Amino acid sequence: MAERRFRAASSSSGGNSTAGTASGAAGVMDGSRAVHPALHVDLSRPRHDQSTYWGRARHFMETVNPLNILASPAKLEEAARTVHAYKRGEVGKGITESQLWKAKRLYDSAYHPDTGEKMFIVGRMSFQVYGNMTIIGLMMTFHKHPASVVFWQLANQTFNAIVNYTNRSGDQVITYRDLAVPFVAATTGATTAALVLNSFAKVLSPPLPLHSLLSPSLSSLSLSLPLSL
Repeated sequence: MAERRFRAASSSSGGNSTAGTASGAAGVMDGSRAVHPALHVDLSRPRHDQSTYWGRARHFMETVNPLNILASPAKLEEAARTVHAYKRGEVGKGITESQLWKAKRLYDSAYHPDTGEKMFIVGRMSFQVYGNMTIIGLMMTFHKHPASVVFWQLANQTFNAIVNYTNRSGDQVITYRDLAVPFVAATTGATTAALVLNSFAKVLSPPLPLHSLLSPSLSSLSLSLPLSL
């Protein structure tokens, strides 16, 4: 489900054209007064050309940039006001194209593209670096005791469920059963695979903790994705 949000954000085949007006960068002279040229930026389309690999890569890197998560609530609210004001044609004269795109980047990283609601911070794509690195590190550190394996597999699948729910399609009705069945299936499959592989790893030399991490992930995906679709 998290992928759907990315597809919606990059559905347009082309990038945004360069903003500006034919009046020139210096502005339009109205008698003795210089009028700030209006920005012509289509915020409904990605900034970078989506018909090229590099354009798509830049778009996704800006959206999932882990630095976005460090923006304060006040900064996010300011970015949202700027984006909404520009769409209504009420943006101030002093704003530049670069500032407008920066506001749009922060807005996209924190607000749901369909509902416009601010997303739970743990479920944002810009939190993935922090969340995944922390959980994977803890899973690799505490993999020897069965209770630790169960706990961290449960934590990992909980994190995945939060991400998927946060980035769900806005018009999709999700029941408790829709959430519970894939979660239970993924957690059960991942935990079983981890425990079984850990038991085999103890008799191998050298131990293979990496296999104990990768196989549960593959097991959980194979179980949860079909049930989520």
